[in-house]
Amino acid sequence: MIKNILFDMGSVLVSFDPVMFTMREELSADDARLIQDELFRTVEWMQLDRGVITDSELFERVKSRFPERLRPVVEKLIFHWDEPPVMVEGMCDLVRELSEKGYDLYLLSNAAIRHGEYWQRYPVSKFFGDRLFISYQYKILKPDPRFFELALEKFALDRSECLFIDDVPLNAEGAVYCGIDALVFKGEKRLRKELREKGIDV
Repeated sequence: MIKNILFDMGSVLVSFDPVMFTMREELSADDARLIQDELFRTVEWMQLDRGVITDSELFERVKSRFPERLRPVVEKLIFHWDEPPVMVEGMCDLVRELSEKGYDLYLLSNAAIRHGEYWQRYPVSKFFGDRLFISYQYKILKPDPRFFELALEKFALDRSECLFIDDVPLNAEGAVYCGIDALVFKGEKRLRKELREKGIDV
């Protein structure tokens, strides 16, 4: 029986969409694509989430990839991509329902040190309390099986009672590899349907 629901954050609860971020800046298509490719889709961004470089170090490492006119935008997106905070549609209500029905909710996220600054600004955060397992604190990233094993150990969870939800299939597979049931997130309405199929009344 599922008692614990483990959520990814970005693109499941919180909108993390580089296309949206660059659209806010009213960039040309070429400039937007450059930033998406050379900032968000980089080894350095993954190192940021792993907690082995800081936001400032990230900027110093990637800024030479951009013309001078774009560097202020790049810096802004590194330090303020979460402003204004945007939730994934429908997910705050779904999380609230799950909490009210007695499920224990956990956040398992690849995220950098600034997570502590912005997470509390999202209404959904109140349903998780301190049940957070964030990659930068442990220098490990999903889908590494050790990520999930450490999370299970930290919270003393029985893996047979857990369900993990992530928008990245490879991350969901990492959980399955560890014996944790998992779903690939494809929107709130479909998630509700899949949760019902697993016996969860939402």
